[in-house]
Amino acid sequence: MSGYRLRDPAALLAALVVPFLTALALTPLRTDLSATNAALVLVVSVVAVAAAGTRAAGAVAALSAAAWFDFFLTAPYGRFVITGDDDVVTAALLLVVGLIVGQSAVRGRRMRSAVATDAAQLSSLRGSARLAEFGGYPDTVVAHVGRELTGLLGLRGCRFQYGTLMGHLPRLEHDGGVWWRRGDRVTEYADWPDGETELLVVGGGHYYGRYLLDPRPGRRLPAEQDRLVAVALAAQAGAALDTAGLSAGHQ
Repeated sequence: MSGYRLRDPAALLAALVVPFLTALALTPLRTDLSATNAALVLVVSVVAVAAAGTRAAGAVAALSAAAWFDFFLTAPYGRFVITGDDDVVTAALLLVVGLIVGQSAVRGRRMRSAVATDAAQLSSLRGSARLAEFGGYPDTVVAHVGRELTGLLGLRGCRFQYGTLMGHLPRLEHDGGVWWRRGDRVTEYADWPDGETELLVVGGGHYYGRYLLDPRPGRRLPAEQDRLVAVALAAQAGAALDTAGLSAGHQ
């Protein structure tokens, strides 16, 4: 999530600057270029900003494009005034089309990102399942799942601990939430808690150990879907240990 926070100001700056530079570049051609063609070029600049930014950036880019179209490309030039009826209509259409196309570009980028994420998650689950299916040593499956968890959750590190629970750590639960329970006190986290978070490994109704997740400082929790995939990966490790018939005290 921090990456999005860092990118938003840059996207909004691009939304203001890119249409401005595009309109400025068209200024020498304004006597030869029709208002409609100029507006179409500006729509392309809106799409470029929206495809790399956010919904807010797409909307700002559409407003910026309409404003600079008025300022640079319609008479009287150099003023935010439009006197021609056709230019008024073109500017209005530029704003509306820019908003619609810009938002569509954002949705398309997010859908592509979601598809790529789903594919990566499926690949992670399939890799662990194949190790277990083809008789991989349980320790190999446990180590493989640990590496997948590190990448999936953006962790600084991840280690597996066999045996009984030690201490009272926050826990990544089966519903994807991160909770800390001690007596009657229950805390739910929106960000990674300080220190390690545990993810239990259970197979065939037997507890075998836990993954100790070490997040990077200041990171928000990953998407719920990623956390649910992490729980599924831990279950695969538990199944591999259970199939091997290892005891909970295995070292």
